[in-house]
Amino acid sequence: MNAQTLVIIAGFVLLAAVIGSLIFLRGYSGRFTFDTKNGTRPRASEGEGNTSGLAYKGRFTLLAAGVGAMFAALIAKLWSMQMVRSDYYSDLAVQNRTRVVTTAAPRGRILDRNGVELVRNRPSLAVTAYSDLVDDTVLVRHLSNVLGLPYAAVRRNIRDNTEGAQAQHTIATDVRRSTVAYIQEHAGEFEGVYVVDRTEREYPFGTLACHVLGYTGTVTAEQLEAQEAAEQTEGSITYESGDVVGQAGVEAQYESLLQGVRGEQTVTVDAGGNVTGQVGEVPARAGTDIKLTLDVDIQRACEEGLEYAIGISKQFGYPEARNGACVCIDCTNGDVLGLASAPSFDPSVFIGGISNDAWSQLNSEESGNPLLNRVIYGQYMSASTIKPLSALAGLEYGIYSGTRTTNCTGYWTGDGEAYGKYCWLHSGHGTMTLEDGIVYSCDPVFYDIGHDFYYSKDNPEGLQEMFRRWGLGSTTGIDLPSEQEGRVPDAEWKEAYFSDYSDQDRAWNPGDMSNIVIGQGDLLVTPIQMVCAYMGLANGGKEYTPHVFLSALSRDGAGEDAYRYNETGSKERLTAEVEKEHLDLVHNGLKRMIYEESASLAAHFNSLPVTVAGKSGTGEKAGEDPYGWFITYAPYEDPKYVVAAVLEQGGFGGSSAVYAVRTVLGQIYDAPDTLSPSGEDHTR
Repeated sequence: MNAQTLVIIAGFVLLAAVIGSLIFLRGYSGRFTFDTKNGTRPRASEGEGNTSGLAYKGRFTLLAAGVGAMFAALIAKLWSMQMVRSDYYSDLAVQNRTRVVTTAAPRGRILDRNGVELVRNRPSLAVTAYSDLVDDTVLVRHLSNVLGLPYAAVRRNIRDNTEGAQAQHTIATDVRRSTVAYIQEHAGEFEGVYVVDRTEREYPFGTLACHVLGYTGTVTAEQLEAQEAAEQTEGSITYESGDVVGQAGVEAQYESLLQGVRGEQTVTVDAGGNVTGQVGEVPARAGTDIKLTLDVDIQRACEEGLEYAIGISKQFGYPEARNGACVCIDCTNGDVLGLASAPSFDPSVFIGGISNDAWSQLNSEESGNPLLNRVIYGQYMSASTIKPLSALAGLEYGIYSGTRTTNCTGYWTGDGEAYGKYCWLHSGHGTMTLEDGIVYSCDPVFYDIGHDFYYSKDNPEGLQEMFRRWGLGSTTGIDLPSEQEGRVPDAEWKEAYFSDYSDQDRAWNPGDMSNIVIGQGDLLVTPIQMVCAYMGLANGGKEYTPHVFLSALSRDGAGEDAYRYNETGSKERLTAEVEKEHLDLVHNGLKRMIYEESASLAAHFNSLPVTVAGKSGTGEKAGEDPYGWFITYAPYEDPKYVVAAVLEQGGFGGSSAVYAVRTVLGQIYDAPDTLSPSGEDHTR
């Protein structure tokens, strides 16, 4: 007989009792006597007006009504609990003795454009236990000896509620199989200890592409607070304390794809909240695999080329050379094929949590701030790599025509003797046209451009306008976090930036213009911005948004693309409108620079099966060795690739960064550079 039937029977019994009580009380007259002497009609001996009798009778009636009301309320409540809302209270009862805990889901893999695994998941064995195990000191000590962990650390991990009070608490991860075998063989000695399968991130190529891939870590308190403050939308991920999430690079940028769907376990608990068993489970679902635009071979060439160039710089007198960047992009669609930043780091150090010492080292100046992605975060003087854009500005605004010449004596005095400036070649270049100025990077040619812009009545900031037209001073929109926007300085910026200076010192002057026209002074660019600018030069003005995401793979395991970047595989960033004849002049100057400026420089490119165009540059920073730049695009006739490199304190670009670029081109065209470095200083 179930509870509902009992309630119905009890309800009828109570109802009958109430009704019987009311009838009995109503018919009972024990307080009245009848006088029938003399044959008269019976009457109450106390008379009809006896108020005491009536009062008792009224009280019994009220008492009966009250008792009836209480029984009625009790019956109604029982009826509601057992008949109307029985399912609700049944669920509450189940909840009192069960808990639902979540289980981690494997993250999606990260692949290169050809399906090569850059990040994958490897199986890992973890030892876990419920929190009540901490009370068994003998077992805890035995477990610490077997795992080789301090007793206090084992206790701390068992008590740690980061993963949830009723969840199994992780005591140790990546436990050796011999240790697991011992625990399982002596299960009687380790009652309440569990061995569970987990997955950990694995990087089969080590540090390769670390700045693109990023790393993962436990969700921070700040991220959880931000989640609470943000409006949750359908399909958005809800994190719990202890979740592993992407913290940098692609791991963070595409967290919504890579993060899987947590599983659920239903466990039974006792009155103290201790887990007594498991009654159900919904398995976790792995995250989505994604393909990147990277080509693992080109990526390796970027990193090895950068390392090679740094080594050459050290060999030829630049001992501080250690930091730099190298990037290769497909200029027909914006695909980033390789992206390297030096120094690099090992993403695997973040697995399971990183120590304070290791974190401090990765963020220290002494170690070169390895976590910085210098391709998108490093802001440098562009040096002479900006001169093609300066030439276009001079041509468009009529400041410097294609037939005008400058006589370079090695020392320019266009702003007066007191403000004279040296050309990088102190002996002078002689008579230079604008195209020659690009080929030989003749500074006085561009000093004339900057001088004339400064004194122009119609377009005094035409040079800055041209820089911005090609995307400088703004982010490129690359799908990696923390991109910097660089800076194109002008009079308004200088006045605001140096607000504590005198009015005279804050004023924009001819020296400022002659600095930025050759890529020095307060002009700042990122390597990815310069790659995009040269992409535009190669494409007749059109720049595509650089991107590292190529496609997401189907979750059903079919391996087919669920969707691709922008579906068409490209997304236009901007088109810089310039006249074709002006672009032709610049193109020809960039090709001649590679093959005519220096015979030793040309020798490195003559062995390639294609013609190359490009520009070197050398940035000057007070108190430091020069910063070397080199940017190329190839093939010259129908550009496909843009490759750029910058070395901090690496010397002249034509004798340092060029080796990184040449290594990448050698990989692309299967034509490695076999010439030994000469150490000769080439054009800046």
